[in-house]
Amino acid sequence: MSRSLDASLFLVLAVLWGLSFPAISVGLEYLPPLLFAAVRYDIAAVLLLVAAVVRVEEWRPTARNDLLAVAGGGVFLIAGNGLLFLGQQVVPSGVAAILQGLVPIITALWAIPLLGERLSPLGAVGAAIGFLGVGLIVQPDPGNLLAGDTASRLLIVGQVCSVALGGVLIQRAGPSLEQLPLVGWSMFVGALVLHLVSLGAGEFPSADVIVPVSLGALLYLGVFATAIAFMIYFTILEEHGAFEAALIGYLVPIVATVAGVFLLDESIGALTVVGFGLVAVGFALLKRRAIVDAVGISAGVGSP
Repeated sequence: MSRSLDASLFLVLAVLWGLSFPAISVGLEYLPPLLFAAVRYDIAAVLLLVAAVVRVEEWRPTARNDLLAVAGGGVFLIAGNGLLFLGQQVVPSGVAAILQGLVPIITALWAIPLLGERLSPLGAVGAAIGFLGVGLIVQPDPGNLLAGDTASRLLIVGQVCSVALGGVLIQRAGPSLEQLPLVGWSMFVGALVLHLVSLGAGEFPSADVIVPVSLGALLYLGVFATAIAFMIYFTILEEHGAFEAALIGYLVPIVATVAGVFLLDESIGALTVVGFGLVAVGFALLKRRAIVDAVGISAGVGSP
């Protein structure tokens, strides 16, 4: 794959995922949050599973490790995103996207008890700096955690923890199923969980919520920001590995913030920007070895 195509795919994915946060904010003006999330993954699951049937020989999970991976991914990696939709009822889309930068840090912490990995002293400093950044983004009031939009921001932090846990549980299960059907089935399970929770929460939308804007938000999120975006993500992952794929998460908030400011008239405070910087620094310290390896490879270190 050429460098120009690599860069194009990287940017396209960042834009698709970055615009998903403003799209959620727009759709939430019409649709109940949990049902909105469920239908998003309904659409994506159908498209990804159809693609899996066409492109993958073994597309059905039958082995125990595959079933465990689908269950863990469905409940935590996918259904956990319902917390994002709940939080974005109040939280600006740019702030919601910025909080996603915490995913690699939380993933590393989940990996300690579940995968037996160790955290070096410098990695622990990186994690602490990342959490300091989150504190600046959330800006909690210790006397009243329900004041302002603090509770909604904490919901998004909960979504980040759930997504990170889902990724670690998939890794722990060690699935043999290819990624395309694995994610497709996980989205199917996650959508089912979200539908059940939505019903339990009493979300019963009326016909007047089905308007061009809400349908457009659903189609964008289900088709472009999820199904097509994940296919691009798989390509980048296969060509460059998990570390470089994870770096996309630090471009997505920039796209989401710019889109939120210009399309939704949102504003991002200085402390939030500083908090994002600290999260990025924490990630760099935590993943410093991967960064050194990636820079070495790019510079041709070790090549004949």
